[in-house]
Amino acid sequence: MAHREDLYPALSELCTGYGFTHMTFLVVHAGTATSTPPYFCTTYPDAWTAAYVDRGYFERDPGLDVMRLGFLPVDWSALDWRSRPAGRLFKEACSYGIGSQGLTIPIRGANGERSLFSVTSNLPRRQWIRLRDSRVHEMQLLAHYLHETVFDALAFRKSVRMRQLSRRESQCLQLLAIGRISKQIAADLGISENAVKLYLRSARLKLRALTTYHAVAKATFLELIRL
Repeated sequence: MAHREDLYPALSELCTGYGFTHMTFLVVHAGTATSTPPYFCTTYPDAWTAAYVDRGYFERDPGLDVMRLGFLPVDWSALDWRSRPAGRLFKEACSYGIGSQGLTIPIRGANGERSLFSVTSNLPRRQWIRLRDSRVHEMQLLAHYLHETVFDALAFRKSVRMRQLSRRESQCLQLLAIGRISKQIAADLGISENAVKLYLRSARLKLRALTTYHAVAKATFLELIRL
């Protein structure tokens, strides 16, 4: 998976299946593998990708600021597009059919890895919000799964032996993966909500994941649970 063409068919199919206009995955920082060039894959038109690089939009794109805002997905409407360079970027992107709506999800790995996953749409705002809210859980899982897939395929990190998950840890991750929240998981398993949170935390530690979504993605990637 050294080139965008390796991941492109999957992203293109996912766009169609989920109803988005475009998807992009970008490795911002490969952690300890600092000498490795960044990796990206996108369904954006080649002409827009070339224009983005030629015009130095990496330095002006508010979407890249998402990495500094935490772990949660950020709707593009919440970004600061007021500066002239950012406004020009947004206007030009729309002229290439990128989409006027978007959502960017930051991914952080245990070894300083940083990636971004974005989805876009040309839907009107109200329809976009419905699509976004109905798919955000799946997109968070997909973002972390892509992160694991790319970093493993490109050997961006040294392999680390994982401690085996307990039955309860696996059950909690499995239920979380299908959209259940802690309170629901507790009822499903007949245990307390605090116990669920404890199992999820220990699973995160064993999997060297920074968030529960990252833990689910790693467990799925390692075939410890199934989506």
